[in-house]
Amino acid sequence: METKHFLKFGTCSWKYESWRGIVYSQVKKPNFLEEYSRHFSTVEVDQWFWSLFAGNAVVLPKVTVVEDYAASVPPGFIFSIKVPNSITLTHHYAKKKSAPLVPNPYFLSTELMEKFLQTLEPLGDHIGPLMFQFEYLNQIKIASLNHFIDMFEVFRNDLPKGYQYCLEIRNPNFLKTEYFDFLAEHHLGHVFLQGYYMPSIFDVYEKFKDRLSDPVVIRLHGGDRKDIEARTNNTWNEMWTRRIANCWY
Repeated sequence: METKHFLKFGTCSWKYESWRGIVYSQVKKPNFLEEYSRHFSTVEVDQWFWSLFAGNAVVLPKVTVVEDYAASVPPGFIFSIKVPNSITLTHHYAKKKSAPLVPNPYFLSTELMEKFLQTLEPLGDHIGPLMFQFEYLNQIKIASLNHFIDMFEVFRNDLPKGYQYCLEIRNPNFLKTEYFDFLAEHHLGHVFLQGYYMPSIFDVYEKFKDRLSDPVVIRLHGGDRKDIEARTNNTWNEMWTRRIANCWY
């Protein structure tokens, strides 16, 4: 039987005034998402990633906002959603490299993950890949790839069924056979990241293409945000370097 491939292309966000006349109309107060969805079939929701704050305070999506997003897009439109960093950070972000690490008590919390998924319920069939984006995990934060796999396996066992879960790893040395075998065994998707000092997505694909599970997400970042802003001069209609393409096999 022939395998069918489905591609969905979109961007990492949609709220850019400089896209007027390209993606958006010139009306005074457009519904950016509604107009965006006339051109693209998917978009990445990045805003809910930034959820962990000082004092272990966690902010999850507002239901009214989620409902508004659901009402703004047509049938078949898919949101690729970053899981809150309150779940994926081992420690709070440090303002200085010399600052002591402060553990994140919600790291891989299934209870917090369930609460997050409850806030997404108004999106219904519009929910696409749920992406766990992990920062560079040095040996102080995670001892090894096997340690990471063991921890995520415990977390995965309690994840609600019926969703597409994907992992984005920012450790080049984690991209090994045992990592992709773990994903394939548990039907977890891999997020290919082009940029942020990660190896070429083409090289990684050629090496592990036989071990990929679906869905596959490709994030074409290029350099870091400072590099992107410098290249575009903060005018986002000149060069769209941050895009996301979802690929279902």
